[in-house]
Amino acid sequence: MPLRFVFGVHNHQPVGNFDSVFEQAYRDGYAPLLDLIEHYPEIPITVHTSGCLLEWLEARRPEYVERLKALVRQGRIEILGGGFYEPILSMLPRWDRLGQIRSYTDYLQRLFDCRIRGMWLAERVWEPDFVADLAEAGIEYTLLDDFHFRQAGLDEEQLFGWFLTEDEGRLLKVWPISEPMRYLVPWKSPEEAIGYLREVAGRFADPVVVCADDGEKFGAWPETHKHCYTDGWLWRFFDLLRANRDWIRFCTLSQALDETRSQGLVYLPDCSYREMTEWALPPHRQRLYTELVRALEQDPRWPRLRSFLRGGMWRNFRAKYPEVREMYCRMLEISRRIQALWPVAEGNPDVASARQDLYRAQCNCPFWHGAFGGLYLPHLRNAVYHHLIKAENHLEKAAPKANAAEARTEDFDLDAQPEVQISNSHLAVYLAPHRGGMIYELDIRGVRHNLLATLSRRDEAYHDTIRQVAQGASAESVVSKVVEGVRFKQANLEKALIYDTYQRKALLDHFLLPQAKLADIASNRFQELGDFVTGPYETNVRQSADEVQVVMTRRGSIGGRSVLLSKTIVLKAGGNTLVFRYVLEDLPREMPLRFAIEFQFAGLAAGQDDRYFHFDGRPRAGQLQTLQDVSAVRSFGLTDEWLGLDATLRFSRPSGVWAFPIQTVSQSEGGFEMVHQSTTVMPHWLIEPKDSGRWEVGLELSLHVVRASSA
Repeated sequence: MPLRFVFGVHNHQPVGNFDSVFEQAYRDGYAPLLDLIEHYPEIPITVHTSGCLLEWLEARRPEYVERLKALVRQGRIEILGGGFYEPILSMLPRWDRLGQIRSYTDYLQRLFDCRIRGMWLAERVWEPDFVADLAEAGIEYTLLDDFHFRQAGLDEEQLFGWFLTEDEGRLLKVWPISEPMRYLVPWKSPEEAIGYLREVAGRFADPVVVCADDGEKFGAWPETHKHCYTDGWLWRFFDLLRANRDWIRFCTLSQALDETRSQGLVYLPDCSYREMTEWALPPHRQRLYTELVRALEQDPRWPRLRSFLRGGMWRNFRAKYPEVREMYCRMLEISRRIQALWPVAEGNPDVASARQDLYRAQCNCPFWHGAFGGLYLPHLRNAVYHHLIKAENHLEKAAPKANAAEARTEDFDLDAQPEVQISNSHLAVYLAPHRGGMIYELDIRGVRHNLLATLSRRDEAYHDTIRQVAQGASAESVVSKVVEGVRFKQANLEKALIYDTYQRKALLDHFLLPQAKLADIASNRFQELGDFVTGPYETNVRQSADEVQVVMTRRGSIGGRSVLLSKTIVLKAGGNTLVFRYVLEDLPREMPLRFAIEFQFAGLAAGQDDRYFHFDGRPRAGQLQTLQDVSAVRSFGLTDEWLGLDATLRFSRPSGVWAFPIQTVSQSEGGFEMVHQSTTVMPHWLIEPKDSGRWEVGLELSLHVVRASSA
């Protein structure tokens, strides 16, 4: 019997990605690959296109979709389903899992007039209880890395066919994707890839080899268009496949499924592809894992040992990055509201629109980070909050409330501690009293924007590569990447490796030395005299028809002296201003102090002339990545003309203000890069307490929407 060969691609661009990125990926990757597929009618292909990308293609490149339809009608392309907006299923409540899969299956079957039998699992993240859900959603099969099967105890010779797996009495068929082919295509020579297939055909009876991976590596990733098309790698590979069709049978996954028998029953553990399990580990464990792998690779037993070595579980990205957990918890909050309304409001167009925006916010990319930008890309995080706030706006229309301010207290972020949400028709503010009394989310409903969707600067295992290369090491000798080659998008990145000791948010209270300087504050090299930044505050919530007040109080320590700090947050019904009042008591008169309150402003882009600072007498004081050190001002603000937002702080007493960018160093398929995450604004005062040891100040944060988007 011949070897059966399945060639599959998974094409995806995340919700919120720049239109120019969609265009570049289409021009350099998707369109040339379709040209190639059309040239080889004897080689059918299995194709998955995420819903976020397919919607863009329908709107911007309808001719591409028509070409796909023609190939589907001819039986030359099999279309795979999946979650509509490429969610990782372990992130979703079961109700949303089923909804995402069913809605995308219906969409694809209408669009392509075909039956959807299989689905692509985002990032191949697998958990055993997916079986019952996929079967319930009408899915017959899926495909996972052969790494998953090795983790279940299978040997290599068992990985050339499909298996049955089961949960709650429901059955699902699963294909192993060949890891050797993932690394041969297109990174080694076409002859080596054909040689591997020939070796498999010679060793095993009636084998099926599945080569399926990201379509972007065929032209959209850096330098791959030249490699695959200009230099002709893919054309040579397909020519060789066609030249060897006397012993290779080309088929889709469904064709191979119908023509072969099951390899048996398997129960797969929670898993993803090998690299993802490494990225899910904390940095120090990643380093240890890498050291262990490099040592064991030299051991002759390594081929047998490697299946017993794995990294972490995907869900731990929610533990590794607080910012991921915040998005996840906000998503669950909206999902629960929609699910509660659905039985009585399924036909309501606002509820239906809210559910679609919820699905868009569940796109997986900003919920993790590895060799791709993911969480570190502000525009992807902003897209999550954009669609969550938009969904909430739809829900407010479906079930309108009186135009009043309200407060809720519950465990919003799943840390077993109560948080407080205060909101009106313009703003939603989330407070964490037990974490420094900070504001960790500030939603501006008119422009559907979370002003605190920032990212703290933290250690990453791959920062070692940047340091070692800066010291003269060869990049290739110190790193192993999914995308071959190591690139630096800016010079001197090792100098930008600054790590925060607390989560960067708003309303964080600092007690500093009087001589504290902007340069030390910006580089996180300052001495914190108090224990208020991360300490717990007691909370009292007061609510009336006209406003809501949250009073947070902490008796903490400054240089060994007990000090009482009280801060009050006021939100009025229908207003777009937050009012803050600080009272400090029992201050030591003999100890000079500088008191600073930290605010973050995220999603306001740096390096653009229409995004700028302003303060007393200076309507345009510089772009938002510039350092600002001003004194004795009564107001300080940031304007983003593109977003349509002005955020201005006003002070009851003249204030000094430090402002500086929060910039992270991360890796993506394009290389190592510095990314602007947010702008820190810190009003500060040299404290001169009264004889009673009392000092106070008032602030207002006005959030003026100058071009509100429609909900």
